[in-house]
Amino acid sequence: MLRRLWPYLRPDGWAFALALVLTPATAGLSLIQPWILKKVIDEHVVPGVAEGLMALAFFYLGAVVAGYLLEGGYVLSLAWGGQRSIVRLRSGIYRKILGLRQSYLDRQPAGVLMTRATSDVDALGEAFSSGVINIILDLLMIAGTLTAMFVLDARLTLVLMLLAPPILTILEIIRRRLRVLFLEVREALAAVNGFLAERIDGVEVVQLFGNEAHSEDLFDQRNNRFRRATTRSNVYDSFMYALVDGTASICVAVMLWYGSGLASRMGFPLSPIEPVSAGLLVAFIEYLDRLFRPLRELSSRVAILQRGAAALEKILALLDISETVSDSGIAVPSIEGEITMKDVCFSYNEESGDVLHDVDLEVRPGEVVAVVGATGSGKTTLSRILDTSYTGYRGSITLDGHELSEIRSRDVRRHIAGVRQDPQLFSETVHFNIDLGNPAIDAPQTEAAAALVHADRVVDRVGWDHVLRERGADLSVGEGQLVTFARAMAHRLSVVVLDEATASIDSLTEQLIQDALGRIFERKTVIVIAHRLSTVERADRIVVMDHGRIVEQGSHAELMASGGPYSRLVKAGEDLLVA
Repeated sequence: MLRRLWPYLRPDGWAFALALVLTPATAGLSLIQPWILKKVIDEHVVPGVAEGLMALAFFYLGAVVAGYLLEGGYVLSLAWGGQRSIVRLRSGIYRKILGLRQSYLDRQPAGVLMTRATSDVDALGEAFSSGVINIILDLLMIAGTLTAMFVLDARLTLVLMLLAPPILTILEIIRRRLRVLFLEVREALAAVNGFLAERIDGVEVVQLFGNEAHSEDLFDQRNNRFRRATTRSNVYDSFMYALVDGTASICVAVMLWYGSGLASRMGFPLSPIEPVSAGLLVAFIEYLDRLFRPLRELSSRVAILQRGAAALEKILALLDISETVSDSGIAVPSIEGEITMKDVCFSYNEESGDVLHDVDLEVRPGEVVAVVGATGSGKTTLSRILDTSYTGYRGSITLDGHELSEIRSRDVRRHIAGVRQDPQLFSETVHFNIDLGNPAIDAPQTEAAAALVHADRVVDRVGWDHVLRERGADLSVGEGQLVTFARAMAHRLSVVVLDEATASIDSLTEQLIQDALGRIFERKTVIVIAHRLSTVERADRIVVMDHGRIVEQGSHAELMASGGPYSRLVKAGEDLLVA
């Protein structure tokens, strides 16, 4: 997993390298301090020799100050490299999400994707700043401390190490369990975030139908699952910390018992007959502190690393998703708007079966084709295949003679785009919501597009620089739709797919909407999926779908005269075609 992460770390590899260089120097300066204390006590304090004491004192002070400086340097290097790498990773996740196909996004809750880009990345960032290099320092401290203790008194060190095997075995068992628990924590948190994002988005529906109590119960179930997983991980983490802390106290007691000569009197093998020197005891106590401090920190760092590893596993799973918009294929810089569909079949998955069956349809450049039919007839599926939101169709769809699946997705979307029933607006200025920050669209072009479809009425009311509330909540549905129409015109699309874009507009702007549609119809190849008869009647051709098949097509007059499915839809729904 770290190998997969390297591309995000490489630009700041020098910072990690500097931290690695400073780490052994920091450990060395820390380990020399107890040795100096032993010399001071055994050679100067106990015998009362003042000569050379000042030099050792200054040497000790220099080691302490230098150690702090070097430790600050490696902490700073870690923070610099880690945070910059995390920013790159978060940007990479965002780019990945932007490149995912709509077919995947429709299946995946937005809250789960938000968790990958926020809390999972934060957990990984904590592993960088408090985990990886620090564990190397901890391991160096442990190895260096044991080496120094062996040099000072091998027998005493061996006695203390008798406690190591059972402790390390227990720590490894806890570490493995923590890895599993932290994965569960990440999954539970993603479920909470996904549910919360969905319910906040639909809070109006929850309130209107008095569903608050049931919604609270569902949230509590997910929240309690997260609580239980977190509590279990905290219990194991705390036990690991307590085990290390308790062992440190036991080791001090064993050392005092062994070094005082009591072990020899009790017949313990290899025990010193005489008590060890005061300096050696002080040095060993200091070394034990340096041994168990990293061991104690190691337990929390292992927990941090386990959280980071669990988060990284989830992040890499997202980055490995293959359902992305492909940028390979043939380049088609310009499109007239001729669409030909032959024997097109499509299914969302193998279990559900086909939702489109042998669809044959031709759309000429500049033609307006209305697609109507009952709910579930395949209208929206047809539109989403054309704008490449969904891929994997069978049969043939050509765009100006080029097979749709073989054209680069960016070229398709440069010339074909959909306007949905629900206006997709961002919490940005009105100007941005039309040009989407595209540098190729200048201000006059944006203003002309807005005036063409009457979106200038919206601008006159709120202003170009007005920042819309979330999802354009400060605009009416009709005003929001006018802005999306202006967006389609400003980007100079060759083909516009209007997916029920006029199904829910307010009466005050209906006339403006209809006039805007007329202007779009005059300038573009349009496939309009509509319920309103007033929109459908203006199409050059009407295509009627039923259960994924085209059952009839023709003009409004021709279809009404035939008395077929279209005629029945019109008679049943008056102005609003019942679907």
